[in-house]
Amino acid sequence: MDSSAPLDAHRVWFHMIHLHGRLSAAFSKRLREINLSIPQCDVLIVLNEREGLSQQDIAMRLEVTKGNISGLIDRLEASGLVERRSLKGDRRTHALYMTSTGRRLANEGIAAQRAFVAETLGRLSPTELAQLRTLFEQINNILRKAEASRDGEESQAG
Repeated sequence: MDSSAPLDAHRVWFHMIHLHGRLSAAFSKRLREINLSIPQCDVLIVLNEREGLSQQDIAMRLEVTKGNISGLIDRLEASGLVERRSLKGDRRTHALYMTSTGRRLANEGIAAQRAFVAETLGRLSPTELAQLRTLFEQINNILRKAEASRDGEESQAG
């Protein structure tokens, strides 16, 4: 690629999507060494921060649907990594807790994540990290506004 060619949003998008794929694949490979997937690790990390959350709470924190999280929790429970505990007064909602095996794997996943980040983003300077964070925040704000605008259009059409 000619580095003197002007960048356009489409080229940057292309690079960002491919970078996301490479980062995900590389981190996923590390987690497979400890028998975890990225989504499993995400749930364990959330529970490591605060046990006793409901599936809905976890879905909101991870920005996924309750349906997506339900099957994942079922598999984590079947693997002996988490357990559901009934809440007093609400038979439909369960609080989620890690087992000792789940806690051990959560700690291993956190260590793998920290090492991976140190080897990748950690090699950027503090200034570069601040610039990257600012750009991500700007993109996120643009996306939120676009989603809100689209949601408003859909509700008016319906």
